[in-house]
Amino acid sequence: MNNKQNIIVNNLPSCTGGEGGGYIVFATNNAHKLSEIRQILGNSIEVLSLKDIGCDVDIPETGSTLEENALQKAQYVFDHYHLDVFADDTGLEVEALNGAPGVYSARYAGDGHDSEANMAKLLKELEGKDNRRARFRTVIALIQKVGGLSCVQRIKLFDGIVNGQIIRERRGGEGFGYDPIFLPDGYDQTFAELGMEVKNEISHRARATAKFADFVLKNNE
Repeated sequence: MNNKQNIIVNNLPSCTGGEGGGYIVFATNNAHKLSEIRQILGNSIEVLSLKDIGCDVDIPETGSTLEENALQKAQYVFDHYHLDVFADDTGLEVEALNGAPGVYSARYAGDGHDSEANMAKLLKELEGKDNRRARFRTVIALIQKVGGLSCVQRIKLFDGIVNGQIIRERRGGEGFGYDPIFLPDGYDQTFAELGMEVKNEISHRARATAKFADFVLKNNE
């Protein structure tokens, strides 16, 4: 899917009106993500969580790509609540493993979302391989109503990438996920050693969020 620079307008079979001109839903209840995006957008537009709109469903992520998963989450909220919404998905893509774990990064070693097990499996898979190149990628899917009606929706995708390599042993105690074994290009410390403040300035999520925020702010003027 390569439409990050394009806007898709879908015409749905039936129209539903609704409010929402001054706010947008972030399809998450992750407090860290909410705080980050609210700080970037400032007072220009209010960002609501799933909890704020009364959505307590564990929205499935059954797509085979990051784009599909992000769109699936955003589409669920749009279809059920008729509100402007965005959602994100992130994956670690390792060159020598043909892009794996990719969309399955959080559950690479099983459904338990066990970071230690995921890292152990990844390091095992890379044993004996000289090519350690990898990248983190975040995709944000935005769905907005056109003309205040849910029968016409505007969809836009944004992505953020940070390139680097997988080191051979864990380093650092901060961060989460694969941070202790990911060394970003241009740095001699892993994400887990750099700390959250530096990571949030250079990360894949920060880059995708910056593109998203720029688009939303320009179109909310």
